[in-house]
Amino acid sequence: MNCREIFDRGIKFHHYCNTAYPLRPNSLAQYELHDEGEIYDLVKRNIEAQSELCLYVHIPFCQARCKFCEYVVVNKPAESDPDRYVEYLLKEIELYRQIIKDKPIIGYDLGGGTPAYLSVENLRKITAAIKRFNLQEGMYLSVETTPVIAANDPAKIKALKELGYNRISMGFQTVSAQLLESLGREGSEFIYEKAVANIRQAGFDRLNIDLMYGFLNQSDEDFANTIKYTIALQPEFITLYRNRYKGTKLEAESQGVTLYKVNRQYDIAYRLLKEAGYLANNGKNTFSRIPGDLGTSSYLTRRVIDAASYVGFGLGAQSFVGNYLAYNLGCADHKLNKYYEALDRGVLPINDIADMPIAEVRAKAISVMFYFGFISMKAYKKRFNEDFREVYAAQVQFLQDNYLMQFIDDDTFMLTDYGAAHLYGIIPLFYSERSVKEMFAMSDRWLNDKKGEEIFLEKYSRKDYDAPSVAVDLLVFNKDKSKILLISRADHPYVNMLALPGGFYLPTDESLEYAASRELLEETSVSADITEKDLLKVTSRRGRDPRGWVISVAYQVILEENLIKPIANSDALSAAWVEVSSLSQEKMAFDHYAIIRYALEK
Repeated sequence: MNCREIFDRGIKFHHYCNTAYPLRPNSLAQYELHDEGEIYDLVKRNIEAQSELCLYVHIPFCQARCKFCEYVVVNKPAESDPDRYVEYLLKEIELYRQIIKDKPIIGYDLGGGTPAYLSVENLRKITAAIKRFNLQEGMYLSVETTPVIAANDPAKIKALKELGYNRISMGFQTVSAQLLESLGREGSEFIYEKAVANIRQAGFDRLNIDLMYGFLNQSDEDFANTIKYTIALQPEFITLYRNRYKGTKLEAESQGVTLYKVNRQYDIAYRLLKEAGYLANNGKNTFSRIPGDLGTSSYLTRRVIDAASYVGFGLGAQSFVGNYLAYNLGCADHKLNKYYEALDRGVLPINDIADMPIAEVRAKAISVMFYFGFISMKAYKKRFNEDFREVYAAQVQFLQDNYLMQFIDDDTFMLTDYGAAHLYGIIPLFYSERSVKEMFAMSDRWLNDKKGEEIFLEKYSRKDYDAPSVAVDLLVFNKDKSKILLISRADHPYVNMLALPGGFYLPTDESLEYAASRELLEETSVSADITEKDLLKVTSRRGRDPRGWVISVAYQVILEENLIKPIANSDALSAAWVEVSSLSQEKMAFDHYAIIRYALEK
């Protein structure tokens, strides 16, 4: 398969082709080891080969499991579970310390779940165990809390600061009461403001607030209000998390959310954050208002930029060290008993571990690197002892030719603005051959544009628009009318189908002709002066658009094909010249095929 085919499929399968690799929990089954002795030798050999490591401790407890959560969380823990869990967690940490010994530790996060769910005494025990490792100076020790705990238990927040944690992260997700309720999450402005006040009083000067976007029931207005409210609280960092759907209670809604909506909401946040002084490079989700500070923990920064190896402790925790990828017991069933049993026997509590070939190791490392929107040539060279440009020559050429990534210096290969909006097509270009085939097979089974449209329309509110609405459509032909400029739609309805460039007339547009020129430029990057003499046809038939009554005003323009190189923007997946003879009614959105036939016969 060539780069274009892989890129296009990744765009369509965007809910799954993200920085999380591999695509499925059992994707790497053919490389797994099952003998306990062989597993220990693999772990020991790879850890000993590292010059430095990152550590992560997972706490699988929360007050309630949110519907968007994809992580390992114990369902309805008993009162005694946290104490017993920490007892066994310390056993696991000690088992690994005997292997890691005095190796430099360059990053550490205490995450979950909700670490602040634990008692201060248990937090103290975990931190003391971690400090027995060779932690390097200058690290950000990061910890997570919830707004409810931070608001109601200021003594615990103060204790975390006293234990040495110097960066704290807290998830608001949204300030929409209606959306919070639908997600099974507790929150309010009173709780958020009290939480921030207690965090500041405890002495934290590195506060990150997590926000989520891309929900089916989340309006652009709700999301913008959440961004504005969070900015007003003045955290040092704000991180945007796209709802990934995979493995969550909301997965059935995924096909109702298009990449167009996801990118539109990210753009809203990017603009508001930039205006408020929060900065991030293209494709990066953590925005910082501290100059020179990336805003992320040392653990995340080093594992993303440098592809540093990391060991995860705790139920279901992930480790990626050298050539192995491992998930601890509990990753599948979220239960504690097997994790305890393994530690009682003195063995590493690993559920799955894959001794990966180099193609899988590369794919895992590069997928994670895109979390920051760029790839460091030096870091790649250090990790794999090979030249990135040589190994991925075809991908680099494709990405540069299509304005998706560019070298901003000798070391940094970074997403462009256009590339950041098409990230989910870029990441699969670096998959292994096995995972590319897996992506195509999974998407062939799961993608169903009609089903997605039904989900979308079920939540679509016609009352948000005046009736009838007016849209403009552009018929851009070459000189002999053998080719026409078309887009592939990025949003419902008719997602992924060919369509004429166009869109809704907006109240801010000076005229329909202005709207036509604007839509042509926004969707294809082609500039043309549309006038009244270009008017071709008005179609007012009800039922032509499943969203409601939409009147179409179509304009016809003739342009020199060889002078025009269309580039998709806005709500278009792609824009290109298409042979008119290849078109059929089944390939076209709305009634656009009939409009084209009208223009050709006129």
